[in-house]
Amino acid sequence: AEPVSTDTAAKLQQWLAWGYQGDMQWMVNHMEKRLNPGSLMEGARSIVCVAMNYYTPEPPGDSIKIARYARGTDYHDVVKKRLKQLLLEIQKVAPNVQGRALTDSAPILEKPLAVQAGIGWMGKNGNVIIPGLGSWVFLGELLLDIVLDYDVQPEPNHCGACRRCMDACPTGAIVQDSVIDANRCISYWTIESKAESFPPAIAENLNGWAFGCDICQEVCPWNIKFARATEEPEFQPRPLNQNPEPQKLLSLTEEEFREAYRKSPVKRAKLSGFQRNIRHALTGQPQTE
Repeated sequence: AEPVSTDTAAKLQQWLAWGYQGDMQWMVNHMEKRLNPGSLMEGARSIVCVAMNYYTPEPPGDSIKIARYARGTDYHDVVKKRLKQLLLEIQKVAPNVQGRALTDSAPILEKPLAVQAGIGWMGKNGNVIIPGLGSWVFLGELLLDIVLDYDVQPEPNHCGACRRCMDACPTGAIVQDSVIDANRCISYWTIESKAESFPPAIAENLNGWAFGCDICQEVCPWNIKFARATEEPEFQPRPLNQNPEPQKLLSLTEEEFREAYRKSPVKRAKLSGFQRNIRHALTGQPQTE
């Protein structure tokens, strides 16, 4: 549980200096914790990094598409529950161990830590790719106050000269190897952005994506060859997310939206943002109506 490498810190600072975080101010906040994950828990000595497969083979939809990660129950709940179970198992062996479970729920650089732990390598699309599985995974961390035997051999990068993800991105968001400009990213605009309308370059290239985007993962040879269906029931698509019906989604009330997307990642966009996305996806135009 030591500070991230100088190279990792420099890459993050350069990414922020370029403004590639868009309006995600939280990427700037708590920088001292982000660069020193051990500071997220008093007495932290070690970080256990994990990955959990969420891939479901169902097609993303016709006119409206929702990213695979968001079709089932919110991964924060599922992965954190598993991590807490892992901590309980550890405490059976070492009863006095204290820990903290994290999954994209604190200022922590999950992907560089996963690479350092040997889970996989950083793909050109900015996702961690795992040999024999691909990149359809959620990441998580368990901070512990004990010293462990550490993995010290990172997985070699196997992307090679392949640039399918970079070439397939309709908005050119992958500006260089493993560097994503959120200002050009469909996932950023349909999940994080609070703007009332999208820039034409985004609206005209949504290709039906109304929450997130999976294009750079769908074209990855490692996913095409190795992806396998998750065995986690909570990651199975909810009915509304299987080939979504646009008019049904556009007619949802606030109460209906809250009930339909309770414990779902989709709720992050709020009803107004979700319906904004759907209108854009249907028309391919930058206007809001």
